[in-house]
Amino acid sequence: MNSPAPLRQTLIAVLSLLLAMISVTTGAAIAKGLFPAIGAEGTTGMRNGIGALILLTIWRPWRSGWLTREQARLVLIYGVNLGLMNLLYYYALRTLPLGMAVAIEFLGPFSLALYHSRRAGDLVWLGFAVAGLAMLLPWGSGSMAVDPVGAGFALAAGAAWACYIVYGQKAAAVMAGGRVTSLGTGIAGVMNFSIGFAHAGAALFEGPTLLAGIGVALFSSAIPYSFDMIAMKRLPTRTFGIMMSIEPAIGALAGFVLLGEGLNTRQLLAIVCVIVASFGSTASAREPVAVAPE
Repeated sequence: MNSPAPLRQTLIAVLSLLLAMISVTTGAAIAKGLFPAIGAEGTTGMRNGIGALILLTIWRPWRSGWLTREQARLVLIYGVNLGLMNLLYYYALRTLPLGMAVAIEFLGPFSLALYHSRRAGDLVWLGFAVAGLAMLLPWGSGSMAVDPVGAGFALAAGAAWACYIVYGQKAAAVMAGGRVTSLGTGIAGVMNFSIGFAHAGAALFEGPTLLAGIGVALFSSAIPYSFDMIAMKRLPTRTFGIMMSIEPAIGALAGFVLLGEGLNTRQLLAIVCVIVASFGSTASAREPVAVAPE
């Protein structure tokens, strides 16, 4: 009789990854509520700044001594791209529904997975991605039209996400993953908190704002990163990437439930196309790409 342990470990991993994605989208919903008070800049600064303090306290990367020049270079690029990814994503959320912003941003890691596939059949997944993007472009008018500036920020966030993955993997190859994450988050924290403080000033430290900022940092960084580590240890990279493909759907659901954001039929179909493209390209990639939360 087979032991139930492998099945139990897989279920724990799947549940952890689902909870990580739910946590990230919940954090984004809380973040949107902070925009009127401290802007996207202040909210990103709170997320990265407080998140960095939490992760640095947990991992204490200074215990491992000095970094080599190459390690420092990789961590710096990784951290800067992490900061850009978060800031640009929050800029996109100012004018885009949550599910739509996640779907457009997902084209970054999708492109990276497609690059690693290089098979003729992958043109199918490219077709789904192009169709999804075409349906999300700002055609038409009215309350459900897609804001072109927001879409541009989401695409730029996706590009930063792809760079974040590449340099995160390179840095993790020469040093411990926890050290990479904590130092990279620290760099993003210094960068974005400086921008946020320049934008919002002392408003960042007002009671309700500070409390909400702690919530954003916990739900968007500390909690999902912890759950991701549990999942990554138990799931193959390909399976992890495939499961991450459903995050745009979770984002759309969170936007509807928590923020009352509706999507029209075309936009829902676009999100489905992006999910199918991401799922297919990840499943067929020769060198699976690990995708971390945005």
